[in-house]
Amino acid sequence: MVLSLFFAMCKQKNAKREDTLVKRDTTIKVSNAFTNLFLDSLKVEKYIINKTPVDSIARQIRNFYNIRNYEFAWFTEEGLAEHTRAFWNLHNNYVNDIKDSAIIDLRLHKRMEILLEEDSTITFDSSDITEMELLLTEHFLNFSKYTYHGIIDPEELQWHIPRKKINPVILLDSLILSKGRNLEAWEPLHPQFKLVKNQLTRYLNIESSGGWDEIGQTKKRYREGDSNAVVKKIKHRLYMTGDLTNEDTSIYFNNGLLSAVRTAQGRFGLKQTGIVNDELIKELDVPVKNRILQLLINMERMRWLPAQPGKKLVVANIPEFKLHVFEDGNEIFAIDIVVGREANKTVIFSDELKYVVFSPYWNVPRSIVRNEIVPALRNNPNYLRRNNMEQTGTSNGLPVIRQRPGGNNALGRVKFIFPNTYNIYFHDTPAKSLFQKQQRAFSHGCIRLANPQKFAEYLLKDKPEWTGEKIRNAMYADREKWVPLDETVPVFITYFTAWVDHEGKLNFRDDIYRRDKEMADRIFERP
Repeated sequence: MVLSLFFAMCKQKNAKREDTLVKRDTTIKVSNAFTNLFLDSLKVEKYIINKTPVDSIARQIRNFYNIRNYEFAWFTEEGLAEHTRAFWNLHNNYVNDIKDSAIIDLRLHKRMEILLEEDSTITFDSSDITEMELLLTEHFLNFSKYTYHGIIDPEELQWHIPRKKINPVILLDSLILSKGRNLEAWEPLHPQFKLVKNQLTRYLNIESSGGWDEIGQTKKRYREGDSNAVVKKIKHRLYMTGDLTNEDTSIYFNNGLLSAVRTAQGRFGLKQTGIVNDELIKELDVPVKNRILQLLINMERMRWLPAQPGKKLVVANIPEFKLHVFEDGNEIFAIDIVVGREANKTVIFSDELKYVVFSPYWNVPRSIVRNEIVPALRNNPNYLRRNNMEQTGTSNGLPVIRQRPGGNNALGRVKFIFPNTYNIYFHDTPAKSLFQKQQRAFSHGCIRLANPQKFAEYLLKDKPEWTGEKIRNAMYADREKWVPLDETVPVFITYFTAWVDHEGKLNFRDDIYRRDKEMADRIFERP
């Protein structure tokens, strides 16, 4: 069979060959059949032996063609199928947008570029079409794993949120059935990945244009009304990053710059004073190449994420020191949080929030009893009484200590339980002053909320009997009360140092646990 396609390395079209195309067996019904072109199963095995793809890809190739009765996936009698062109455009856009050549298959790339020229004066013979068909399938399987599943295993980096599962064979079948249409919805990527990818393009363009120089400064602060050559540099930098919408080359700190400075400060998690200080200059002077690496690292994390689960979702992002509440993908509100200090890192994981506990006891962890309370008791026998604590027993030579409900309880007036093996939960705190700080890594690992009453009211809003007044009374009672939720709420405790917020602004935060560095060593310094 001669196809009106071509290939630069094709054989003479009249040459006699043993590996001819297999005609369709009309006695077999294939639900997704769109062509009369079929492969010889022996040629599939020959390809696998000669090309030696990894075992998992080899199994997937066999599985894919076996399910479709060895029907061609990428070609029709007329040439390239619609979804073939769509996938190749998607592939090229990914490579060009992210500047990632690691996924390019040189065996395939040149051949596809020739095919897409549609020069009908040159034809294929059957062996060329067979190899192209199988090359495309192998490449799709590798591409989907690399692009949609991620490069490294998150468990190796103490990321305990279950990794998104994809089945490349089912994904390819769905691409074929959709004819490559509506790819935005088809791609199994978290919305954050796509948003950050668009921002990455901006930063790559800045880098290709020469990047930016350090701003430097001649005094500690710049505010509205100031005039200085450094102000001009600040304006240019904020214009490059999109904080200043109109380019302004004057040296005057005007109202437009004031608004842009506040926007930039918000993106870096700084207080939005509108005053340029050392903190803001430090963030603005991070080299563009470093920001690009930061975006790529966080995009890898975003590849691991499943689609947003359920109607409600709670996300606590550790480097941001913020808890977000979502409904149907829209942010309802956010609360400032305190997370674990570096010696007591808050664990990255997910679970289901099940209980609100008012006026809680604090069952003091053994590590705190051993390292803090026992030494304190040696110095002050009245330590427990003065701290509203009591000993309820002994375990393995250590006293079992709990703190009674009350104003100085370490958990504050309410805690929120999502049972897990890490003994992590959300809770109130009597140490309210810590929420005034920008860097809030002070806890033993649990997450403290700045406004726990608001969070409790949200979680119990479907229980009419739990009015705001009743919730407040329960928080200030002298006895503990557990309230189960009618429906559990998914909780994700994450670690993102770059993301796009609900206003479309690109945010950056410090790598407080040095997890970005650990990922960079895995991704960018692989042998």
